[in-house]
Amino acid sequence: MHRDLHEINRRAWNEATRAHNSHKADQARFFRNGGSTLFPEEQELLGDVRGKRLLHLQCNAGQDTLSLAQLGAHVTGVDISDEAIAFARRLSDESGIPATFYRADVYDWLDEAAQRGETFDIVFSSYGFLVWLSDLRSWARGVAAVLAPGGRFVMIEFHPFLMMLDDQGQTIAHSYGGGQIWSFDEGIGDYVAWAGAALAPSGYLEGVQNFRNPHPSHEFSWGIGDLVSTLLDAGLRLETLREYPYANGFPAFEGTVALPGGRFAPPPDRPTMPMMLGLTARRDGV
Repeated sequence: MHRDLHEINRRAWNEATRAHNSHKADQARFFRNGGSTLFPEEQELLGDVRGKRLLHLQCNAGQDTLSLAQLGAHVTGVDISDEAIAFARRLSDESGIPATFYRADVYDWLDEAAQRGETFDIVFSSYGFLVWLSDLRSWARGVAAVLAPGGRFVMIEFHPFLMMLDDQGQTIAHSYGGGQIWSFDEGIGDYVAWAGAALAPSGYLEGVQNFRNPHPSHEFSWGIGDLVSTLLDAGLRLETLREYPYANGFPAFEGTVALPGGRFAPPPDRPTMPMMLGLTARRDGV
């Protein structure tokens, strides 16, 4: 586990989070009016969350977490970024949607929650979480430890295949999987500015312009085999594995075309490719 790199990433996320939220208009009012930032794919994978104890790991600034609370879940969000969790708490207060948010490294929080005997009906991870996990085996064991018997792990993620491609999406530029470290001198970018309205359902604002992150970042390359194997080794039973030929809110490379519903896909003259991955796994027991 590379805790030193987690700390570097925390600083990069603090800077990026401020830029991201600068583009989103009056989010509290959006939620008070019943708005949601969830896409249909994660809602279908999650199923009915009413009354469920739901843990959202690497929850960022809490918009999806609060959207799940709007559906009736009792939600807890965890993220390493101070800025993200501070924003999530403010958004919860200003929108009137109850949620609990913790600022912590996900590994530390899972260990401490297991020691406290906390369990959840659903553990949820979404969009962009995988590349920030430096130790997949420890993470999977931590997820399994806080799942109640019969509980489910549910995830929606950009497909690891995309991480291999160059900025044009045409050339294999990186090796696949195995936990390799990719380091970037300029850390997390302003992906909300790239995606535009697809990631700003409350309304897109010009916000911060020409954002450059002053902090580096470090990502970790994991393949589908890495992911599924560690979940199985942690004692979970795979139930669903899906691939999608588009990406929600993520123009992954130059030339992607916007589709209805905030989706992006290769242009019509290019072959389809796997762009998102959905997975559910269950802890056995009653």
